[in-house]
This record gives sequence, C-alpha cells and structure tokens, in this order.
Amino acid sequence: MDFLTILTLLIILAAVFGFINELIFKLPDTIGLMFITILFTLGIVIFGSLFPGLIEIAKKFVLQLDFKTALLDIMLSFLLFAGAMHTNFDQMKIQRYPILVFATLGVILSTFIIGYTMYFILHLLGFDMNLLYCLLFGSLISPTDPIAVLGILKKAGVPEKLEAKIVGESLFNDGVAVVVFITLFQIAKGGENESGITEIVHLLGVEVGGGIFIGLILGYLAYLMMKAIDNYAVEVMITIAIVMGGYLLANQFHASGPLAMVVTGLIVGHDTVRNTTMSKVTETYIDKFWEIMDMFLNAILFVMIGLEMIVLDWNTKYIAIGIIGILIVISARYISLYLPIMFFKKKLQFVKHTGLVMTWGGLRGGISIALALSLADNMHRDLFVTITYVIVLFSILVQGLTLNKLVLKLNYK
Repeated sequence: MDFLTILTLLIILAAVFGFINELIFKLPDTIGLMFITILFTLGIVIFGSLFPGLIEIAKKFVLQLDFKTALLDIMLSFLLFAGAMHTNFDQMKIQRYPILVFATLGVILSTFIIGYTMYFILHLLGFDMNLLYCLLFGSLISPTDPIAVLGILKKAGVPEKLEAKIVGESLFNDGVAVVVFITLFQIAKGGENESGITEIVHLLGVEVGGGIFIGLILGYLAYLMMKAIDNYAVEVMITIAIVMGGYLLANQFHASGPLAMVVTGLIVGHDTVRNTTMSKVTETYIDKFWEIMDMFLNAILFVMIGLEMIVLDWNTKYIAIGIIGILIVISARYISLYLPIMFFKKKLQFVKHTGLVMTWGGLRGGISIALALSLADNMHRDLFVTITYVIVLFSILVQGLTLNKLVLKLNYK
C-alpha cells in the first residue's frame, strides 16, 4: 500500500471518528478519538475471529503505518511548534525556574525511580532483565505528552499559573526525555563500559544546548522575515518552512529537534513578535492555520495509537505488569515533583494542590509509544511496548476523563 493510500485512509478514519464523537459522545477531541478508535479496533478483533482474513488485512495495514517515523520525524515538529506558539509566554516566564527543574531534574529523577522499581519487580516475577533496559523504559514513560495535555487542559478550567507549569513542563520535558532516552539507548547498544561520563555529558550538552540555540536562531529568522513583509499567505508559508527546515537542520547537527521547535514556537507566538511583525489579518490566519494543523495531526495521531493495538502482544502477564506500572509511574511522578514544589513554594505563589493536579494531569501519549516502539528486540521490546500501552491508555482515558472533575472538586474558583 503506498503512502498516499495510507494517509487517505487515516484521514477518513479520523474525520469519521471525530464526527461520531461530536455527534454522540461529545468527549474532548483527544479522548474521544482514542475511545472510538479502541471500539473500532475491538470490533475488528471480534469480527476477525469470525472472518480471519479481516484481521490479517488490518494487521498488514497497521504494520505499514511506521508509527515511530510518522510521529518523531514528521508530526512532532508541527505539534510542538503549534503548542508552543499558543502558550502564555508571560506566565511561562514567571514560572520559568520550576518549569526548568520539572523538565530536567524531574524527568531524570522519575527515570531512575521508575527504572529501578521496574527492575526490582521484573526480577521478582522471574524476568532476567538488564537494568539499562528498565532505565530506558523509565526515560520513555517519564515525560508528559504536550500533545495529550494541551487538548485536555483547554476544557479543564485549571488556574492560569498552574496551567503554565503543566504546559511549560510538558513542552520541555518531552525534548529532554528524548535526549535522555537516546543517550541510554546508545549506551545499551554499545555496551555499558563503552560510554564514559564525559561522553554522556557531551551528548546531552549538544542535544539540549544545540536544540535551544537552533530554536533561538530560527525564531529570530522568522521574526526578521515576517517583519519585512505584509502578506499573510507568504507569512504562513514562512512558519511552515521554519518548522520543517528547522527540524531537519537540528537533526543534521545532532541537536534536539523537539526543543528547537518549542523555542521557535514560543518566540513566534510571543506578543511582542506578534505586535511588531504581524498585521491583524496575518495574525488571524497564522493562528487559525496552526490550530487546524494541530487538530488535524492530533486526530491522525490518536487514531494511529488506537490502531497499533491490533498488532500488540497482549500477553496476560505483560498486562498485569502494565497495571502495576501505572501505580509506579504515578508515584514516581508525584515524588519527582514534590521536592521542586517545596523548594520554590516560598519564592513563587503556587496554587493549592499543585502537586496533585500536576501528577494527575501529567498524561502520557504518543511520544512514549513511539520511543517504546524504537526499542530493539533484545531489549524486551514486546514487554515494554505492552506496558507502555497500558499506561498510556489509562493516562488518556482515565486521568484525562477525570482531570476536569478533580479540578472542580478542588474548587479553585
């Protein structure tokens, strides 16, 4: 099946499922699409037991999707730029220090808590497991997914200060986690003794520092180009070119493309840049274009997440470990947030129950799945992919659906 046919079928499914959600379920877009896709997948499995040819066709289609490449190499740059561009920059600036700590030390602490706990549990259950593989799992499941978080927070009624922390952290911890994952992955592939501390620090510095630096350059370039003209169509094309070209550039220099896109999006979306480079017409067109792009790619992404379930190894033991993993991940999330919150509490006014809302609102999504799918077979890939799926499904369907109720119960207004 060629690329155009696959894309066409995904768009048709996303449009039909989105229509059904709006007409019947009226759930937030992210949750609704995931829920309906799961029902669709279950329907295929049930009918596949009666008509084996159907399940084979479905599996063949899903195996051609290449989820990892589609998300990490194509969709992620657009989604992060769109999310960052519509983020409240002023609130993020105020909350920059806790966001920075949450997105760096928080991710690293969570990685080690999850990794060591999972290593201990898997050994108790009889798995001969390398600690590095468990740490890899910790790194891929630690980041909160901005793609999932942004869609749900819009309707949750979270206070602005707290929303800035959650959104800011999810935008940056995603890029940091990818860097940590790549570093651990290279160590695991090359052998534990082949990469020293200096090499690891160098890799982290190039990925993180390079990504931020390229993002600043791209943002300033977009500013200069858009300031020089007043043509909304050309300016929209400039933003597209900056995203696609910038992500490619970051990858060429082995810098973090996700961090580059977040920084670029924050610059382009900043009020000062908007007021000095865009007319009202241009601003409206750019905002609407990226809102539609965000919704369009989100729809395709969550349909793909649901469809991937068809080809998973739904081993009962793996599912049970995944359920235990839910408790581990939520606990690690709370612990990794607790110390930074206590440290900054006196310097910044934190709204009440910050740790609780950030823990429950820290949703996992497509990025965790894409990283899990990139594991090598000898890293217990099937086990960790299934565990990741169980955690992501719980995160989106349970945490996502109850976040609004939690916020209402905490009575912020």
